[in-house]
Amino acid sequence: MTSDDTTPLESIRTRIAKAADIADRRVTDVTLIAVSKTHPADAIVPLLEQGQRVFGENRVQEAAEKWPALRAAYPDVELHLIGQLQSNKAAEAVALFDCIHAVDRPSLVEALGKAMAAGDRRPDCFLQVNIGDEPQKGGCAIADLPALLEKARAAGLPIAGLMCLPPADIEPAPYFALLAKLARDHGLTGLSMGMSDDFETAVTIGATHVRIGSALFGARGVAA
Repeated sequence: MTSDDTTPLESIRTRIAKAADIADRRVTDVTLIAVSKTHPADAIVPLLEQGQRVFGENRVQEAAEKWPALRAAYPDVELHLIGQLQSNKAAEAVALFDCIHAVDRPSLVEALGKAMAAGDRRPDCFLQVNIGDEPQKGGCAIADLPALLEKARAAGLPIAGLMCLPPADIEPAPYFALLAKLARDHGLTGLSMGMSDDFETAVTIGATHVRIGSALFGARGVAA
C-alpha cells in the first residue's frame, strides 16, 4: 500500500487520469498495461482482484506457462506481448496474445502474417521504432518505417500503431513527440510508449498504451 492506504494500482490510475486531464484527453483513451513479466501468478492475482485486466509479458514461453490457469479464472484478461519476438515463435504468439508490441523487421512481419492466415486469431500489432537510433535496442530505423508499415499492411497484420523505448537517462519527451508525429504522418492512432519512470509524460504527449511494471509490482521477480 502507498502512504495514504491506496494500492499501487489505484495510485497509478490516479496519476494517469491527472496526466490525461492536463492534456485535455479522456482517461479512457489510455490503456494501462500491467507488466507482469518475471512475476509469479500469486503476485498477479491481487491486481486481477482489483479489476486490472490488461497485462504485458516479455516471453512467449513464460506467458504460456503462467497464463492459461489465470485466464481460465479471469477470461476477460487481455494479454500483450511487449518483448522482442523471434520469428519462429510467431505462431505461438498469435495463439496466445491479444496484442503484439514489438514488430520490428520484415521477417517477423512475414511470419506473423502466415501465422494469422493459418489460424483464426488476428492480434493487433504495434510496429516498434528505434526512436533513439540505439544499436543495442530492437525496433526498425525511422527511415525504414514506411517500408515496414507497407509490408505489414500487405501481410494483413492489424496495425494498432507505433511503439518505442526512448533512450535511458535522457528527457523522453522529444522522443515521445517524434513517435507521435511519425504515427500521425502514417495515419496511425495508437502509441505504445511510457513506462514506470515516464508514463505521465507519455500520456500528456498522446500515449494510448503505457507499460508499467516496477511501479505496480515492485522489484522484478523470478520468472514463472
